[in-house]
Amino acid sequence: MAVIKSTTKGVDLLARLMRAEAEGDGKLGMLMVGNTGVNRVRVECLDFTDINTIREMVFQSPGGFEATQKGYFYQRAREQDKNLARKVINGKRYHPATNSLWFFRPEGSCPAQWFDQANVGRYKSHCFYAPTRADCPRAY
Repeated sequence: MAVIKSTTKGVDLLARLMRAEAEGDGKLGMLMVGNTGVNRVRVECLDFTDINTIREMVFQSPGGFEATQKGYFYQRAREQDKNLARKVINGKRYHPATNSLWFFRPEGSCPAQWFDQANVGRYKSHCFYAPTRADCPRAY
């Protein structure tokens, strides 16, 4: 059962975002990026109080994703990428991105905090950051 509303276009956008941000980290890395995006739509806290759709999440500015500024994002989504997007839309969560609202790819090790948010783990090249339950209960 879907945890956020989606349309065919929304699935396509999320699939393209997941691929553009994390294809180098494989399917699991892409799923974790998807978790982060879905979480941003689900919550009503911090930087994400007016994000209600996949489209708003993908193109949020400021605070959005770098991939939307690169040509690779604008390539057509593959069916396998859409299937991954549907998994996270339907509530599948993958650690360490389970409750994450942010991720980034550092040059070296993951900082303990990023924009005052705690590091909750790393998967390959990406570090994931989650709010506290008190700051953002709907992320949990």
